[in-house]
Amino acid sequence: MSSVAHAVEGAAVITKRNLIKIKRVPDLLVFATLSPIMFVLLFAYVFGSAIEVPGVNYKEFLMAGIFVQTVIFGSTFTGASLAEDLQKGVMDRFRSLPMARSSVVLGRTVADVGINIVTLVVMSITGLIVGWRIRSSVLDAVLGYVLLLLFAYAMSWLMALVGLMVKTPELVNNASFMVIFPLTFIANTFVPTDNFPTVLRVIADWNPVSAVTLAARQAFGNTNPVVPQLDAWPMQHPVVYTLIWVVALLAIFVPLAVRRYQKTATA
Repeated sequence: MSSVAHAVEGAAVITKRNLIKIKRVPDLLVFATLSPIMFVLLFAYVFGSAIEVPGVNYKEFLMAGIFVQTVIFGSTFTGASLAEDLQKGVMDRFRSLPMARSSVVLGRTVADVGINIVTLVVMSITGLIVGWRIRSSVLDAVLGYVLLLLFAYAMSWLMALVGLMVKTPELVNNASFMVIFPLTFIANTFVPTDNFPTVLRVIADWNPVSAVTLAARQAFGNTNPVVPQLDAWPMQHPVVYTLIWVVALLAIFVPLAVRRYQKTATA
């Protein structure tokens, strides 16, 4: 059996283990979906009454941003779960199994794709209830969801590295919150960036969160075609810019996370 096939087979076992864990501890999935539902309702009915977006219903403008924020915060689940396995000694059991070292991290990230799919489905249903509508074709909408999942998967590898570097899942959550929170708010996730101060607008326009949010809005048909296109290159090519970030994140953090796990496993 080739090394790649061996790694994939091991990853499938770890993925199954992580999904079974969610089945046995349903609270993990419940709390993963309650938070985004709360954000949808809060922004749609509280802030939505005070925020106007020219040519677009604010609830439709909002949903892509909520999707992006949710999958990015969801990526912290990868790091926290790996940190928890390290803390509880589960990694010691994995070391004794005849599987590739990369299988453990790969299986964790793949399992979290499944969690993100369930979360996006729940959020989409909630969005439809509060008035969100997809104005594009089915194919475009599917591509929008795929782009969200790709970006989330790339982010999960970054968080996997963080989870393998720290000692407790609480530290993963605290450290990631300090980075992800400003990253998702200095962007076009919840409001247009037109009225941002110049420096913040430039940061927002080049923020990958803004690119994936705009790409999702375009895929769902939730943009105003009359609004002039922004000058920043990422905002002119949001799909391309998002894919560049996905490739870059995977190219950097997949080998780093696997190498870190190998060092942890041999410690």
